[in-house]
Amino acid sequence: MTEIKNVLVALDLSEIDSTLIEYASFIAETLKVKKVYFVHNIKKYEISELFEEQLRDLNLDEIIGDELNEKVEEKFTSSAQWEVLISEDPYSESLINYIVDKYEIQLALIGNKNKLKGTGVVSGKLLRLLKCNILSIPKSAKPVITNIWAGTDFSSASKKIFEVAENLQKTTAAKVKAVHVYNVPVQFSPYIQKEHLDLKIENHLKEKNDKFIEKIGFKGELTTEIIPGRDSGVAAKLRSKAENSKVDLIIVGDKGRNTFSSLLVGSVTDELFNQDLEVPLWIVK
Repeated sequence: MTEIKNVLVALDLSEIDSTLIEYASFIAETLKVKKVYFVHNIKKYEISELFEEQLRDLNLDEIIGDELNEKVEEKFTSSAQWEVLISEDPYSESLINYIVDKYEIQLALIGNKNKLKGTGVVSGKLLRLLKCNILSIPKSAKPVITNIWAGTDFSSASKKIFEVAENLQKTTAAKVKAVHVYNVPVQFSPYIQKEHLDLKIENHLKEKNDKFIEKIGFKGELTTEIIPGRDSGVAAKLRSKAENSKVDLIIVGDKGRNTFSSLLVGSVTDELFNQDLEVPLWIVK
């Protein structure tokens, strides 16, 4: 696993900022991060002309910078170094991408605001732009990791997911479960009885899983669960099962191969990323 030295945290002056700062503090301490950059983008073009006169003599950069520095000072308890960066850019995604490259960021924390009001920065564009890992945090998230689900399609690309999970298990003693969700291929269902098809697929996937686990050489404790998607999509099934199982963190990859319904197929990861997940989602690049 690439060492996490520098972390970016995207803030937007909304109620989710406190959750992000506290979670960033937990991650920084857990992974022994060197430096955390708290980033806020002021979109001045969104300010109505009605307020231009009132704001003309105010230094928004300084005011917002002071406010965020106070909040980080209060809620960031890690010993890691930190810095608040304020910028003005019409596109938050482009700004975040620029900072990721400039400061050699390995992990970007963003708020999952899909069901909250606010400007937010969560979008599929970020998922495609950023070269670093992404950790999407819901407002209800607690800064703790005890139960990790690692999504896999048993491809070589998914090995990197287990490198992250293994490292987190070392530092948190969390339980790690390899999870694969599949749907029965509909093109076969008219010709083969569903129970026979289910059984054959499950046996096939168990064999693939055993070979995969042996191949990656996971240094830690690892369990496996293969979940039939039935009539729901892979992302929806994973979400409901994870929330019912009190999972603290879901780790998936940004790409993989399309064997049945993979947790690594871009569309599935994108769907998870844009859902109102109650569980933090770590996307490994």
